[in-house]
Amino acid sequence: MSRTKVVPIPVMGRHNINAYLLLGRRPVIVDAGTPGSGRKILDQVTAHGVDPADISLIVITHGHIDHFGSAAELHRLTGAPLAGHVADLGQYRSGQVREPYLPTGPMGRVMARNRKLHVKAEPFEPAVLVSGTTSLDDFGLAARIMPTPGHTAGSVSVLTDDGDLVAGDLIAGSFMGLLPTRPANPPFHDDPRQNLASLRAMLDLGPTALHVGHGSALDPARVRRWAEREYDRLTALDAADRLPTRTG
Repeated sequence: MSRTKVVPIPVMGRHNINAYLLLGRRPVIVDAGTPGSGRKILDQVTAHGVDPADISLIVITHGHIDHFGSAAELHRLTGAPLAGHVADLGQYRSGQVREPYLPTGPMGRVMARNRKLHVKAEPFEPAVLVSGTTSLDDFGLAARIMPTPGHTAGSVSVLTDDGDLVAGDLIAGSFMGLLPTRPANPPFHDDPRQNLASLRAMLDLGPTALHVGHGSALDPARVRRWAEREYDRLTALDAADRLPTRTG
């Protein structure tokens, strides 16, 4: 069986916001960028020789506006069904993120004031509802959707049989990808401890690379070292009762 190819599809800047094209027996798109990005994503997909009618599935990694913003548009342009986790259905059905954002640091506190992160996207209904590990073999891809909660309750990643992990916002390149190969938290997490647990669980599966929503591909060994430091940081914040976590 030929290797699944992971192709980054820049939505904003060179690495600031990424969707992905996964090329196997049939092509799959992961994530849909900000509202109004559908045609830009599709133009890049077709530039890689993919007929939009051949796309078998569009996987949305989580319910933030820069990842599901153009999901409904991409569905109309391709006819491909949408997949998303049941725990983020509220965001998908309303077209609105769950407020307030919970910043992971200074950048998140600044970005939380950006009105573009609070706009309403076109709602959509996932035809493929994810609640546990879900094989993509029926969609022509040697890969699995893996629940990775923490960034949002319904965050998921896609792990190919070759070991490529398309990780959404499980981890990011530093400064929204401006330092693209340096691991960092994305600007927001609903539950930092749960997200770190999900990240460590994925690292334990031995991925060969982590392809992220913000930044270029990250080296797993470097991410593991970062995760060890992050565990110590979160433990100290938790002990001081300074760790923001969404409840209810």
